[in-house]
Amino acid sequence: MKHDFDKWKKIRFTALLGLLLANPLQAQDLIEQGAEVELLSDAFTFTEGPIADANGNVYFSDIPANRIHVWTLEGELETFRENSNSANGLFFDQDWRLHAAEGGGRITRMNDMAEVTVLSDSYDGAPYNSPNDLWIDGEGGIYFSDPRYGNESNLPQPGYYVYYLAPGAEQAQLIITDLERPNGIIGTRDGDTLYVADHGGNRTYAYDINAPGELGDRRVIANQGSDGVTLDENGNLYLTEGRNINIYSSLGQPLQSLTFPMAPANMTFGGPNRDILFVTARSHLYALEMNVRGMY
Repeated sequence: MKHDFDKWKKIRFTALLGLLLANPLQAQDLIEQGAEVELLSDAFTFTEGPIADANGNVYFSDIPANRIHVWTLEGELETFRENSNSANGLFFDQDWRLHAAEGGGRITRMNDMAEVTVLSDSYDGAPYNSPNDLWIDGEGGIYFSDPRYGNESNLPQPGYYVYYLAPGAEQAQLIITDLERPNGIIGTRDGDTLYVADHGGNRTYAYDINAPGELGDRRVIANQGSDGVTLDENGNLYLTEGRNINIYSSLGQPLQSLTFPMAPANMTFGGPNRDILFVTARSHLYALEMNVRGMY
């Protein structure tokens, strides 16, 4: 299924840029001069989990519709996978294979034909609650969050945890157990730092990664939770809050806030130069030209 949206120019909104406590020039430099928020499509139910492939095409989930879509470099919308088992967060590994945190209880990998391999669907003999988001390190290890939204009765796991699945492992290991509702998760490309947004506890933490699957000290990086998270090439952290995307330095200094017409759930960098911020926001998909590239 394809829809031509005239190269991302269907509808435009002026970006509302709020500068927060930072040097104004430094903050403004994150956004391409004169850039406007562009509505690419509003043809969805609830969009989530955007991530770009090696060429800059952006894959994202429409959770209630049980689909994974791709917004191509040609400005066309395609359906990559039907019956996605409520796929939410998406991420590519080092071999550019797409992985999904499926709300239906699985961590999966897909090939180019959208054929699915189940990597993990339970911990300690019980199903997961509802895998939400994931990040894959340079060795292929998968870090993922497992909260639940909606019906919280009869939870198969005793809490909302973060897990690590080593490459080729049959069993994930429990690595974070003391957050209220972990959600957005991402790590730095050098593998030194893991960011986890506690959506329930209104905090986002930075953890030292001592070794794959082994976390050390943690610190509060932002006094807010977040649904989605991403990083730019300078290590700045992007978090969602209401109708805003808030940008923090790697030290937790607020840099800038971007306000959108609909509340963002998640965002990623894509496009041929990886300098376009793609934003999933309820039934909408937006794009904003940036003056910085994504880390991924």
